[in-house]
Amino acid sequence: MPTIEELPRWDVRDVHESFSARSFLAAMESASADTDRLAAIFEQHGIRAVQPRSVDAADGETADVIITALNAWQLQLQYLSSYVQATVSTDSYNESAQALSSELQSLSARGQSLFARLVDWVAALGPRELATVSTQAHEHLGPLMLLARRAEHQMSEIEEGLYAELTPTSSSAWARLHSDVTSQLQAEVPWPDGERRRLPMASVRGLATHADPAVRQAGFDAEMQAWPTVAVVCAAAMNGIKGEANAINSRRHWASPLDAALFSNSVSRPTFDAMQAAVDASLADFRRWMRVKARRHGHSSALPWRDLVAPLPTAPASITWSDGLGIVRNAFASYGGTLAGLVDRAIDEKWIDAEPRDGKRGGAFCAPFVGDRSLVFLNWTGSVDSAQTTAHELGHAYHNTQLVHRTPLQRRLPMALAETASIFCETLVVEEGLQRLAGADRLALLDVDLQGSAQVVVDIRSRFLFETEVFARRQRRTLGVGELNDMMLDAQQAAYGDGLDHTTAHRYMWAVKGHYYGSHFYNWPYTYGLLFGLGLFAQYQADPDRFRSGYDDLLSHVGMNTAEELGASFGLDVTDESFWMASVEVLRARISEYERLAQQVPE
Repeated sequence: MPTIEELPRWDVRDVHESFSARSFLAAMESASADTDRLAAIFEQHGIRAVQPRSVDAADGETADVIITALNAWQLQLQYLSSYVQATVSTDSYNESAQALSSELQSLSARGQSLFARLVDWVAALGPRELATVSTQAHEHLGPLMLLARRAEHQMSEIEEGLYAELTPTSSSAWARLHSDVTSQLQAEVPWPDGERRRLPMASVRGLATHADPAVRQAGFDAEMQAWPTVAVVCAAAMNGIKGEANAINSRRHWASPLDAALFSNSVSRPTFDAMQAAVDASLADFRRWMRVKARRHGHSSALPWRDLVAPLPTAPASITWSDGLGIVRNAFASYGGTLAGLVDRAIDEKWIDAEPRDGKRGGAFCAPFVGDRSLVFLNWTGSVDSAQTTAHELGHAYHNTQLVHRTPLQRRLPMALAETASIFCETLVVEEGLQRLAGADRLALLDVDLQGSAQVVVDIRSRFLFETEVFARRQRRTLGVGELNDMMLDAQQAAYGDGLDHTTAHRYMWAVKGHYYGSHFYNWPYTYGLLFGLGLFAQYQADPDRFRSGYDDLLSHVGMNTAEELGASFGLDVTDESFWMASVEVLRARISEYERLAQQVPE
């Protein structure tokens, strides 16, 4: 594995020195007491389902008190949860952090049952009506409109309360088990020089971007030996989570799990169907690109799984952390504004944890922390793809800086819309490079870009197909490891088609992806973010000054408007398939250029 410089770890000791610090203990005690006080306020003001009636000044005063108290409670819990998760996500062996995380989950569950009561109360009185007598309701009208619609799919107060109380010991516990087991999973990788290296799974998976095909194959083989050792546990977690979701969706009168997921993402079914039609239309193009990529790697037909995210043989073997940051910094500078200085701020203020290590979960994420500060979680592998991931997560961080003036209720971000800024920042990196590169370097950048797009369009299509089938079969029975493997392979066959050598497919991807073990249908929002982001980028290119003047405001409204409303603010009709096809055409143009350059650049 290439030697890279010391990678950063985030530092949160300026908030609390440790879990035993007086300030942290006081904050935990306050959170518990404030949860009790919030429950008492709800009882005092009768916040629950009531008979519909005309609102009066007293209702306005009540709304002001409740919304203010709920926002303060949520903000306090967010700070504490992020502080604790900073350790849980990087060291799953830390039992103190795990215990504190569980304690905070219990407090959050109590708040969720109160939140369900607020939904019923708002729906009964009407969000627009409350906004006429309450300053807080007026300022939170968008979120309250969403709450009112949610009321149609709530169980009774007792049932919602019981479900919230049980969640930390049911689906959340299964998700934690999956995270703990997979973050502690290690595999022994036989290196080409004969050395055998035992690595954490995040590092093993990172070998998929290694320049040496023998190392990539060794990493893939090591994965295939390691995942079966935890597959039974992962299958149990999958069954527990999806079985619970089916039961709750049924009791909430959702026609399907997808309908529930679309609602939680503030995306309408026509919008989703229009996007999926464009995705289906693009699959043949991506398969063609995979076959071209396969030839660059010396394969006569389809692309082996091990080479899906491999750099081209003519590309640089690896890049340093400093060079990767430089790529992102230059791209952000091309946009300007506060985004230009975000990379240096994140480094100087120690927002980033980039080093893969034992006990650290895989993947990447960005979580809001204190003020407009974020926690940026990476597993750096020394690839250009890692630089793209860094841009993606820092895009989330930039989004968080635009939400700082919003209340927690105003920034409950739907997952699909939360991907807007992250994808836009990735696109900045690609476009900045394409403007200055030619020949082999340009081909290498297009390769990185298209393999990322293929993951978001093609692989996520397979994940959607897989999860749809899991929900359907889980209605009837629990699913075993072998059945889940077969379902995963079938989904990959349907999505990748003749672009992939299916004798090399990854049957355990259902165990790899933590997205299956949290929110449902979490994968397709990335596709939405990519294609919507490309549409936004076209707006930026057409009129940069006008775009900049409205972009930050759009980001600040993501938790307050539907997908259709946000699109309309930029003159985009996301219910129209032609909008999504326009984004697909951008990808097709890049695939065509890739094919042309692949013929011109020597192998």
